[in-house]
Amino acid sequence: MPPETTPEQTTASVVARGGPPSPATDRPATSTPAGAQSTVDAGTPPSGGQVGERADEPTGAPGQVGERADEPTGAPGQVTADRVTQEPPGRWVPRTALLVYAAIRLVTVALVAVANLFTHNSLLYDLDIWDGAWFLRAIEHGYPAHLPMTNGHVAANPTAFFPLFPLIVRAIDVTGLPTGWSALVLSAVTGATAVYGVGLLARRLKGDAAGLRAALLFAVFPGTFAFSLAYSEGIVITCVSLGLIALLDRRWWLAGLLGAVATAASPVALAFVVSCLWCAGRSVVKERNFRALVAPLLAPLGFVAFMAYLDRHTGVLNAWRLTERGGWTSYPSLVYPFRIVWAFLRNPVSPTLTGQILFVGTVAAVVGVVLMVKERQPTPVLLYGLCALGSAAISQPVGLRPRFLMLAFPIVIALGTRYEGRPHRWLVAVSAVLLVGFTALELGSRAVFP
Repeated sequence: MPPETTPEQTTASVVARGGPPSPATDRPATSTPAGAQSTVDAGTPPSGGQVGERADEPTGAPGQVGERADEPTGAPGQVTADRVTQEPPGRWVPRTALLVYAAIRLVTVALVAVANLFTHNSLLYDLDIWDGAWFLRAIEHGYPAHLPMTNGHVAANPTAFFPLFPLIVRAIDVTGLPTGWSALVLSAVTGATAVYGVGLLARRLKGDAAGLRAALLFAVFPGTFAFSLAYSEGIVITCVSLGLIALLDRRWWLAGLLGAVATAASPVALAFVVSCLWCAGRSVVKERNFRALVAPLLAPLGFVAFMAYLDRHTGVLNAWRLTERGGWTSYPSLVYPFRIVWAFLRNPVSPTLTGQILFVGTVAAVVGVVLMVKERQPTPVLLYGLCALGSAAISQPVGLRPRFLMLAFPIVIALGTRYEGRPHRWLVAVSAVLLVGFTALELGSRAVFP
């Protein structure tokens, strides 16, 4: 539920006509944090740059009241025309979403433990699977100095997996916790921070209630089954969501550093570099603010550092790309999403389960893009979502699986900010059912990789 306000707090919504807020808006009148400027709804008629100006018409100095809702704002934490906040970010917590998230992780572990009474497997055997097994190899044995070859191609090896997750697990190992459990704990904890980060970004865009809805929907999103396994997605989503907030607040150093951490965890985070480039380019062109360039310069350093390490370690500059192509037959293909759609439409029954999942994921991605545009998401957020979806869509044989839709979390934010009440409850219920199904599928069989 939304956090309570104190009697001392005052209403922050101001309407240009001087009347009370319109009941048509989905944002209740709330109080403004100390030091923040009061603003108006984005639908208020313009009045020459004064309070009440349209949010889609930039005016005055950067960050001024009435500036475009899709541009970075001025002072950090400033309230803009498309959002009204109640409490400072440090005191805002999506408690229900985090409790639901924790319950899902605990129930998953408990059910696997019960199943193991009959299968006689260990918890680590059932949970450290798929990418987690390769991460464990990287943790325990490091990256190979010579790329293994089979039939003239690079064989599957840990080189395909980025180093930040293994490095953090090694640091946790000093506590005495077994490596496999350290990896699972790291994935679960960063999954929780990802829920918080997604909710915080939605709150930054549309207010407290929207942040709570987006956080809850993300907590039960089908792709979040990965947080019950040893995966690095939680690190990526946490850093990128907070990095997008930093971009909107024009905190260039913070955005760049968060991007560097994210790109050391997964190549998907390179989509965030596009957002940094756009923000920096606009700031340089319109304001001659060259300090903004620090964000796109820092953000890709995690990726660059790993590629440089592999070059020095193996003597092959494109060792990662060769491993992806040879070990997993993974490569970019612009026609891949069209082949998926055509194969399904030609005969909806004939495709494999993977083909059906990818078709539904492709449709969901298109719907998500439409909603992101309709919600007028800030350009940096929209760019990240589009690039994350696009890179997954053309990556054969990966495609738009639930895990990669989750990485493109702006589509979840669009659902959370657009729908409330009964529609939102239905979305949460359907998403939770799909999450149960995908968790059972990934843990109970090896028919479809995550």
